Amino acid sequence: MNTMPRSASRRLKQALLTATILAVGTPVLAQQAAPADQVDMVVVTGKRVSEASIAIGTDQATATVSITREALLSAPAGVTGLKMLESLPGFNVQANDALGMYEFGNSVSVRAFNFQQIGFLLDDIPMGRSDQFGGSPIYRYVDNENLLRVTASAGAGDVALPSYASLGPIVDYFTQAPSQTAGGSASYTRGSDELKRTFLRLESGKVGPFSGYVSGSWIKGDLWRGPGTIDRKHYEGKLRWDIGPASSLTFQTVHNDYFDYDSPSITKAQYNGSAGDIFGRSGRDFAYLGYVPVPGAVGSAATATSLPMTVAGVPYSNANYNQYYKFAVNKRKDHLYGLTFKTAIGENISLTSTAYYEDKAGYGVSPEAYATSLASYNAERLIVAGLTAPKGLQYGLSGVDGKRKGVTAKGEWYVGINTFAAGVWLEDDDYHRTQARYNVANGDPDGTPLLNEPVHLQRNYTSTRQTTQFFLKDTLSLLDDDLKLEVGFKTLDVDYEISGYRNPADYINSRKPSIKTNWSDSFLPQVGMVYSVGPRDQIFASYSQNMALPRGADDVLSAASPTVTPPDAETSTNIELGYRANRPTFNASFVVYKTEFKNRLQQFNTIVPGSTTVESFFQNVGAVEASGAEFSGQWKPELLAGKVYFNTNLSYNKAEFQDDILNYRASATASPAILAIKGKKLPDFPEWIFQGGVTVEPTDGLVFNLSGRLIDNRFTNFINNEKAGGYMIWNAYVDMGDGFGFGPFEQVKARVNVDNIFDTDYLGTIGTTVNTAATFRPGSHRTIQFTLSADF
Repeated sequence: MNTMPRSASRRLKQALLTATILAVGTPVLAQQAAPADQVDMVVVTGKRVSEASIAIGTDQATATVSITREALLSAPAGVTGLKMLESLPGFNVQANDALGMYEFGNSVSVRAFNFQQIGFLLDDIPMGRSDQFGGSPIYRYVDNENLLRVTASAGAGDVALPSYASLGPIVDYFTQAPSQTAGGSASYTRGSDELKRTFLRLESGKVGPFSGYVSGSWIKGDLWRGPGTIDRKHYEGKLRWDIGPASSLTFQTVHNDYFDYDSPSITKAQYNGSAGDIFGRSGRDFAYLGYVPVPGAVGSAATATSLPMTVAGVPYSNANYNQYYKFAVNKRKDHLYGLTFKTAIGENISLTSTAYYEDKAGYGVSPEAYATSLASYNAERLIVAGLTAPKGLQYGLSGVDGKRKGVTAKGEWYVGINTFAAGVWLEDDDYHRTQARYNVANGDPDGTPLLNEPVHLQRNYTSTRQTTQFFLKDTLSLLDDDLKLEVGFKTLDVDYEISGYRNPADYINSRKPSIKTNWSDSFLPQVGMVYSVGPRDQIFASYSQNMALPRGADDVLSAASPTVTPPDAETSTNIELGYRANRPTFNASFVVYKTEFKNRLQQFNTIVPGSTTVESFFQNVGAVEASGAEFSGQWKPELLAGKVYFNTNLSYNKAEFQDDILNYRASATASPAILAIKGKKLPDFPEWIFQGGVTVEPTDGLVFNLSGRLIDNRFTNFINNEKAGGYMIWNAYVDMGDGFGFGPFEQVKARVNVDNIFDTDYLGTIGTTVNTAATFRPGSHRTIQFTLSADF
């Protein structure tokens, strides 16, 4: 006797239908004859959004939308999974380049949260913190060609998803399962700025109970702004063992080797050419120097190719030598391993468990001017043994390494109208950071680094996070499955410790503090509702509370005296109410929301508690509230015979500070004051974001897409006295050859991508500030890519 509840049976039917669609590659279900109940469940609208029920989050109690595989594969080759989020409603994604490859040039904001307050997962593996320096940002771990879809919840990710970073938003990246047949795929890309990319995936096919694939991608190119290169080698693999009809064991691994040169952030004055730059730089092409200026005599005039000495006898003492590009590089190696076991116990119980291990290492290089190094050297030389006086420009070397390991386990039990789910997540994250300044031969910016001549030391600490999360949820199916109620909660407990030399003051004071703290909450509830108004329309609502580890916890706990009390955890409350429709010619999702974010942290000057010393460290600046609306929809009008379809995302977001900052000091010597920010807008949060596109399929094997993205004006600091202007970017692609094959190749395709068609000049990523002028990363020029790909 089949005891599976009707809701589970319906989900199974939908999954089987979706699998069938993906297996046969049908582009337009709406044009095929199908049973009426199946058409009610799924509407396919074309290449950009291929499966509407997934795209708009059908049956989800929260605002959940997806980027489908077809959309991922139509993007420029090598584009990062993070930059692809810009196609989702509400996500303000900024990048330094067209692909989002430069890690320190990326930023994301959604509703009231930024990149470090969003939870990211890869196939049930939590990615931990997203800090570019020492974290596990998702873009290091995925290639678009291996992704099945990207699913994002902008306000309230499911209570079952493990993350200590999320204050509500969760983004899931799902990779493809190994193919049942042997073969593979390959592509080669050439593009602007000498971009070269090769991708290769080999599939073993089903060999007995086993199947698997391995893939690799290799990217090389020049920076679009100034001298320097990008070099990325990326490998992924997956091996699946079908133990029985209801059990499987999957091993997956990712290896990423990345090296690039930096490009500078610039102020508006530098961008406008009013900063008096001695090298004559201005505009969006403002870059580091590709040459070393010739040293001149003390007091001589500076030119574009010559710099005077500021200290007699020290040729490279001029601070402007820090503009040489070889002193700004990043190197990372990341390795991730995951093992997932899935099984069903009878018809009513399913279990999933994933164990993972991550190993990472890397370094960054930054310059330090002679005068700065000399002052730091003099402060430490009588305390720290083995230091050497500076010779000129200093080689600043920051090293990172760490290991992260954990396990997640989840079970579901179907009992009548209830689906009970429970699970646990355990993780240990050990991280090591070093930082020191070293001489180079003759103090010359182009000289060999002398790592046996440290000038002064800045950091050598370890930090650990031990995380435990538990969740329990019940989903009730009522009114003949038309009403689904979700009631659940999670607990989160994070033990944190940082120990060692956290900053130069620790060296100067001959101390190696060990700071321990804990952030925990034993009851973080989430409730949700989905009501089906007929077979095609749904109303949904959700309420959730979240807690997160303070973003940038290592920076927070290393910024000031060890006597400073660790800050409270950041918390949030998210409320959503929405409607979604899934029709034969269109689908849409509309949601209104309100979010309250408490204990927002910001670094500024104030007195260290228990002393009279003024230091700059992270403090609570109060609450933030955000409210707004998001719309996402796709439409394929019958009038145009299904050959033209449209997609649109539109969001409105009003995010404001709720409290003034008390006892704010503009500098260590300034008097305390109230910084009036209550009612001010959050910097880098545009009120309006729009993305729209049209896709044309005039004939089999040819697809053309044109899309535009509008970002509204953004304030750049807390007091709202500076703005970054809004802008609109137009992109296009042409896909040719879908369904064409010859010889051993089942499908051969060519694609041309053009980003920023009209070469719009704009300021993208913002380095926000409290009350001073911000820094920016300009958006890149028009870029063109040509990709040739084949399946075999």
